[in-house]
Amino acid sequence: MKRVTVSAVDTVEVVSAVAPPLRPDEARVRTIVVGICGSDVHACHGRHPFVPLPYNPGHEVVGEVIEVGRHDLDIRVGDRVIVEPTLPCWDCKMCRTGRSNICEKLQFFGCGYEQGGLAEEFTVPANRLHRVADEIADLDAVLIEPLATPVHAVRLAGDVRDKAVAIIGSGTIGLLTLKALRHAGARRVVMTDVLAQKRDVALAFGADVVIDGARPDAADAVRTALGESADAVFDCVAVQATVDQATVMASKGGTVIIVGVAAKPVSVPLPQIQDLQLRLQGAATYLSEDYDVAVEIIRSGAVSAAEFVTSRFEFDDAADAFAAAARGTEVKVIVTT
Repeated sequence: MKRVTVSAVDTVEVVSAVAPPLRPDEARVRTIVVGICGSDVHACHGRHPFVPLPYNPGHEVVGEVIEVGRHDLDIRVGDRVIVEPTLPCWDCKMCRTGRSNICEKLQFFGCGYEQGGLAEEFTVPANRLHRVADEIADLDAVLIEPLATPVHAVRLAGDVRDKAVAIIGSGTIGLLTLKALRHAGARRVVMTDVLAQKRDVALAFGADVVIDGARPDAADAVRTALGESADAVFDCVAVQATVDQATVMASKGGTVIIVGVAAKPVSVPLPQIQDLQLRLQGAATYLSEDYDVAVEIIRSGAVSAAEFVTSRFEFDDAADAFAAAARGTEVKVIVTT
């Protein structure tokens, strides 16, 4: 079979590989469509803190089951599925307490795991597959995994209904966070970005106001646009400048949620966090219930491929897909087999 591998920094190759053996608890899946994630781009550039090179990418995957390891599995040949790429141990303290997304021995399909979805076929534990309803098209289904991440982040923020919220970063995850917040009933959402094109997209996607994140007074401008301080701030960039902005935007007793993957450590203003009783909350991937909400949002039509998918590439052109995603002007880039 053919597989895409990131063999070195900025080196994306289509290689020949032996089809992996099928274990009893697994299903074999033929890939249909794969999304290129921001974390894929970071890893390709050698800047992802948890994905060493080389690696086999592809965790936003829609496929068709072509073989199952056992007949008693809750997945059947012919099922159209998406992958929930977290691979927990199911035995550690986190797994036993309903937090399998932060399993103490967590592996992640398509991010450092031995396999990824950017291959003609792959095997994965059958309990990490979700059937896709017939009424959801492939290109919409590929958005379920990336949407589940902000759904989880919004849930961790607490009840945002009728709240004033800020989102730092108007890339794909920022825009999906906007959709998740609207679904959760946020009253007013102000977004930022340093790129004018992304600010325009954020406005078109329904942000109330969008602020130039490069402005020296960006944090104050967000508070002015909200009409108050932010009850919750979602940092979808996670660099020093945005963490600094987030803590200024948030109100006393507010919450700052780190959604973006930080490439390196940043400092936080601990006196301000203590004195204003701010909550600094990390948000890591998702749980199965976040997938359920993501499906609900997509079924409602609030998130669709027509809006989000801006470029498509064939499997053999995967290197071009990574390059397009890295330019920062696309919303969602996908690869089809």
